[in-house]
Amino acid sequence: MGIASSVPALLDEVRGYVAEGYRRIKLKVEPGWDLEPLTAVRAEFGADLLLQVDANTAYTVADLRRLARFDDFDLLLIEQPFDEEDLESHRVLSQTIRTPVCLDESVVSAASAAEAVRRGACSIVNIKAGRVGGYLEAARVHEVCRALGVPVWCGGMLETGLGRAANVALASLPGFTLPGDTSASARYYREDITEPFVMVDGRLPVPQGPGLGVLPRPEVLDAVTTAREELTAG
Repeated sequence: MGIASSVPALLDEVRGYVAEGYRRIKLKVEPGWDLEPLTAVRAEFGADLLLQVDANTAYTVADLRRLARFDDFDLLLIEQPFDEEDLESHRVLSQTIRTPVCLDESVVSAASAAEAVRRGACSIVNIKAGRVGGYLEAARVHEVCRALGVPVWCGGMLETGLGRAANVALASLPGFTLPGDTSASARYYREDITEPFVMVDGRLPVPQGPGLGVLPRPEVLDAVTTAREELTAG
């Protein structure tokens, strides 16, 4: 959930996704758009709603006192409050608040994940395959975190059905114990290039076919293709 135009607009958006069966709500936050929307969402939907926030490096260590107030909202986690290279501030925050600190942009490899955990900068890791360089490295990050007893969840971008299939498969690995950004196709697209992913009871099925488990629909690709180029061996 991005930064909304107003708190009532945010509540309307959250209400719609809760009605669709989403099991977790993630709110983007920044200084000036944090405590008020969190208060409103908790008041509207109660303590049972799984709620987390993503700061996208919007805060500094000078905001520690404000970030400590996030403990009042019983959040699953606060994601990447500080600059991606500032592991020390994340360590200090982790020791200051009860809310678990999750790293996103700071984790670019299995080695960086291990270093962040070793330094006490986080207790949860968001794994995005694109950010760490692909699914092989994403799987390595998962294995490192699992060995260290750190839960992970699968982050997402604007994947079509092809990328979503790979993310859903990644998120099915045993260390992914928190709900991820694996939304239904309709969250972003009127028509996906594969058969659409549809939520069932707040979950997406893992494709069972070979490879990615899904295939692009040729007629949809034809409809959106603006140019073609053929490459031949020289």
